Amino acid sequence: MPLPLPDSDALAASHALQQHIATAIQNSGGAIPFSRFMELALYAPRLGYYSGGAAKLGASGDFTTAPEITPLFGQALARAAAAIIAQSAPNIIEFGAGTGKLARDVLTALASEGVTVERYTIIELSGELRARQQEALADFPMVEWIDGFPPRFSGVVLANEVLDAMPVELVIKTAQGWRRQMVTIEGGRFAWVQQELDPLLAAQLARQVPAADSLAEGYLTELHPVACGFMASLASMFAGEKGAAILFDYGFPAHEFYVDARVGGTLMCHYRHHSHPDPFFLPGLQDITAHVDFTAMALAAQDAGLEVLGYMNQAGFLLGCGIGDLLLRTDPNDVVRYLPQSKAVQKLVSPAEMGELFKVLVVGNEVELPGAIVRADRSGRL
Repeated sequence: MPLPLPDSDALAASHALQQHIATAIQNSGGAIPFSRFMELALYAPRLGYYSGGAAKLGASGDFTTAPEITPLFGQALARAAAAIIAQSAPNIIEFGAGTGKLARDVLTALASEGVTVERYTIIELSGELRARQQEALADFPMVEWIDGFPPRFSGVVLANEVLDAMPVELVIKTAQGWRRQMVTIEGGRFAWVQQELDPLLAAQLARQVPAADSLAEGYLTELHPVACGFMASLASMFAGEKGAAILFDYGFPAHEFYVDARVGGTLMCHYRHHSHPDPFFLPGLQDITAHVDFTAMALAAQDAGLEVLGYMNQAGFLLGCGIGDLLLRTDPNDVVRYLPQSKAVQKLVSPAEMGELFKVLVVGNEVELPGAIVRADRSGRL
């Protein structure tokens, strides 16, 4: 199926970003790492996908996230947040807050349970999304926006589909060994070229893909140094403090990630609710993501001093938070109200939908998760 065409303004913005990336390639001697291409495509000031003005979420955007599906997602998450707040401090940080709906649902649910949040901090790179958040959360005076990690923090960190949007390195197994995928320009178009791994990337490969030598020639996969750095930054922020970070995303543990069936990696692009594998298509107008290696994330957190408090699929986490009980607050006999909510919960927890593909990693300091959530723990499989 052909992808829908953008309007002339969007096309002009993409062309401007392509020229910006081409200049970066020229200034770097003719090639840049794919991670740098992805960083520019998503975050270049005023032109990148997340820093530009195009709508990302909803019917007019490119994808839909769990908080947009039903407020029960935020209400369930609020129960876990309340348990952590009771052991730490009444503060929440959310990374990449989308339209602001999750923040609104969590804060509303916490207030209904008598839990006070003194400060709800949003760290958002998208100017378009920040503007939507500020409008959606105008009635919540405890919400503030900052541009980066605070030096110290106690409380709850929320990150829904944040790790998958962090720039990744692409590496490929060749007859000469593992090589880094670089982006160059040939015939006026972006194209691939390969380069030897530098020592840092070789170390990342060895840490992240223990069986790398046994994978077949031609095997392509992603490495996650930026996301691992994010986990280390969380650890630094929590150092000497109490709290936990709850991270939702799609992905696998390492033993499920680096298998023969995934010979082409997991990189995927999202454009107007179409998914395709070409990162060079209309840069700036499409999202570029990769599945998360949760083993690598857990190891990065542990290496930096955090404890892995839990790892489970999204279904186990939400059911442990009582999303089924929350659904039953709507009378099942009230079909008009109950049926849409029931279908939404089914989408979130069904193994055939988001329930198994999406995972939840919880890392933190000096706090414990409620027993109902711990019973779903699969951290032994990491």
